[in-house]
Amino acid sequence: MIGVAASSRFGAQPRGARARRWLKWLGWLMLAFVAVTWLQVLILRFVPPVTSAYMIERRLSQAWHGHRDFAVHYRWVPWTKIAPVAPLAMVAGEDQTFPFNHGFDIASIKSAIDVAEAGGRLRGASTITQQTARNLFLWNGGGFFRKGLEAYFTVLIDITWPKRRVLEVYANIAELGDGIYGVEAAAQAYFREPASRLTSHQAALLAAVLPNPRGWHADRPSPYVRRRAAWIEQQMRQLGGVAYVLDEHPPKPRVDDPQRRYRKR
Repeated sequence: MIGVAASSRFGAQPRGARARRWLKWLGWLMLAFVAVTWLQVLILRFVPPVTSAYMIERRLSQAWHGHRDFAVHYRWVPWTKIAPVAPLAMVAGEDQTFPFNHGFDIASIKSAIDVAEAGGRLRGASTITQQTARNLFLWNGGGFFRKGLEAYFTVLIDITWPKRRVLEVYANIAELGDGIYGVEAAAQAYFREPASRLTSHQAALLAAVLPNPRGWHADRPSPYVRRRAAWIEQQMRQLGGVAYVLDEHPPKPRVDDPQRRYRKR
């Protein structure tokens, strides 16, 4: 009996030691993941991204389907060479609480859940910070794993980048047409103008196609896109104009939920 008890005790110890080793390795792996991903976010606070995960995914998808002539149009321009009406239009159309939220718009998330629970279609409630995280680091599609990574990168960006940097990167990498990324490439493709010379109406047209950039066209807007652009221009004025994205502490406006009138189709 003593021998059996002793062998059981000695057999349990290696199993416990193995479990502790696995937990230790898991902890180191998680720490390494946080360090590597946070380093990427930190570097991109200061360095313009050469490309984005969405651009890479699109190139690979087109190559896989044999579309060898597909090209990505992307040209980074700094904040000083972007007309302030362009980021203002994006904020007005996509995330009016942007200057005040911390990466997540809790009220919009609750509203989307309420609509879905009432039998409506589940609609997006992503902030500009979330969209930046998704476009820059992740891939198209849903699933809890990707959503979890999106939330993780959103937190990293929110605590590492100032608001102006988030807008600068988003304005440069957002898809605004089929293979067209960023306001500079879009302004040149649609209006034959640099991003620095965009008018309020042109900026509103670009922001209007953000929900469906491959199906909607800023240079050939459908009646729906024209109505959406007109609504965005109205919201730009109600938000107080470009001061809303230029001032460090703009006044908090009454937010008009764009999804209430112009749900993504």
